[in-house]
Amino acid sequence: MRRIDRRHRERLRSRVVNFGFTFALGALVATLLTDRVQRLPSQAAEPLPIATTGAIESPGAPPRAPAIEAAPPSMAEAIGALARRHLLIPVEGVTANRLTDTFNDSRAVGRRHDAIDIMAPRGTEVRAADDGTIAKLFTSNAGGLTIYQFDPTQTFSYYYAHLDRYVSGLAEHQPVTRGQLLGYVGSTGNASETAPHLHFAIARLGTDRAWWKGDSINPYPLLAK
Repeated sequence: MRRIDRRHRERLRSRVVNFGFTFALGALVATLLTDRVQRLPSQAAEPLPIATTGAIESPGAPPRAPAIEAAPPSMAEAIGALARRHLLIPVEGVTANRLTDTFNDSRAVGRRHDAIDIMAPRGTEVRAADDGTIAKLFTSNAGGLTIYQFDPTQTFSYYYAHLDRYVSGLAEHQPVTRGQLLGYVGSTGNASETAPHLHFAIARLGTDRAWWKGDSINPYPLLAK
């Protein structure tokens, strides 16, 4: 009976020793792993890029499409805006009752005139019909010596053609004010030498702001009111 008790105590002692050894070994391994992790260099999470609009985009996302530029105003809105600007008759000394509506007149190869001719002696001063900027100084076979002026909002183009000469110092991208001297009436281009005049046109610009094109607007009702 005592021999059985002794064997039982030895088995219990062996189990306690094995358990203690296993626990100690596990604690040692855990300590080593913790110490290794603490020694590794810290790696902060990389922030997501911030779009200029304030929205968050994920890395690798396709670039945002540029904002679509606003379409030009309707023709009715454009004419209304021009009427409120009270455009100046661009030839010195010419009054509204002397203007003639030649906008729908036919010209070479069946094209419409799309402008009015303001008759005046050669050398008469040509003045800016509105505030704005000189977009282009251009010489062509048809228009001769010409000026393209944009209004302050770059919605409209004013076209002055058949000039005899520019005022001294006139340059592209130059800001001008309503009534400022731009040049002088002439008959350059395809105008008759015996009938000097200013060919004056207005166009509603497209979103590309191309000085050489646009939708024609009759200047006569805007100047003759």
